[in-house]
Amino acid sequence: MLSRSLRSSVPLTEVGMGAAQLGNLFHETTDEDASAAVDAAWDAGIRYFDTAPHYGLGLSERRLGAALAARPRDEFVLSTKVGRLLVPSGYPEGVMDDEGFAVPATLRREWDLSRDGIRRSIAESLERLGLDRIDIAYLHDPDEFGEQAHAEAIPALIELRDEGVVRAVGAGMNQSAMPAEFVRRHDVDVIMLAGRYTLLEQGALDDLLPLAEERGVGIVAAAVYNSGLLAQPRPPADASYNYAQAPAEVISRANALADVCEEFGITLPEAAIAYPLRHPAVVSVVVGVRTAAQVTETVRRYGASIPDEFWTALRERGLVRDV
Repeated sequence: MLSRSLRSSVPLTEVGMGAAQLGNLFHETTDEDASAAVDAAWDAGIRYFDTAPHYGLGLSERRLGAALAARPRDEFVLSTKVGRLLVPSGYPEGVMDDEGFAVPATLRREWDLSRDGIRRSIAESLERLGLDRIDIAYLHDPDEFGEQAHAEAIPALIELRDEGVVRAVGAGMNQSAMPAEFVRRHDVDVIMLAGRYTLLEQGALDDLLPLAEERGVGIVAAAVYNSGLLAQPRPPADASYNYAQAPAEVISRANALADVCEEFGITLPEAAIAYPLRHPAVVSVVVGVRTAAQVTETVRRYGASIPDEFWTALRERGLVRDV
């Protein structure tokens, strides 16, 4: 599998494995399926793995670290996130997490974007992962904490990078405006952008992507299926978008994209993986997977041959803003 490097010389495979499902996102994943998914990703050439404390209250980090423990450490890149500490919840036994993960709520998430909180988060992630280092640290969804993110959290991450604790730093968010400010005001290396630069929507072309290209900041495109809307050849009537029921006009637009895909003998999810990688600032597409079969299908989609005429047709019909 091809790789692209950040300016800090961290190489990311063009497809990365997103490990939220290893934290029991929406429903339980078995230990066996989690381990098999990582094995399948490795066998397929994927060498970039992304996780976060938020994913299953640390379960994703523990499972991913265990699955990678026997792999040569210099042969893969791992990213995790900071901003939410995990602390004892004090909830009664049997209470389950209420933020989308099928895990017991023995811990709870506590926002902490202070310098000490960022450093503590990295130390605790290293302990859960059982690995000797983290390659990329993202500030995770600081939408409501902009002032503190600029004043404390991002500078704390840069300090950790300068100390050699991590190799690259940035932010992971579902919007492009605040990450653009991080790029404009700080010496960050990479932004993980979820859902805002996809086959369906390209709003990040108005702010983040031109600035990232100018400053040499890498973009990791996540949620390229827009919450599942683009994950099948045709979006179902009850498709999700931004983690909610997709509006009718959004489903109609996805169907228009699917029409052009069918004309050229490709599928909607194949095009969804390929589209972000056409931008020169994009270094990887991270796809969340739960099983080995999903990994195999993701890599097959990545390998699909897509003619230039397909992109021209989408642009001429006003369905995408090409680069």
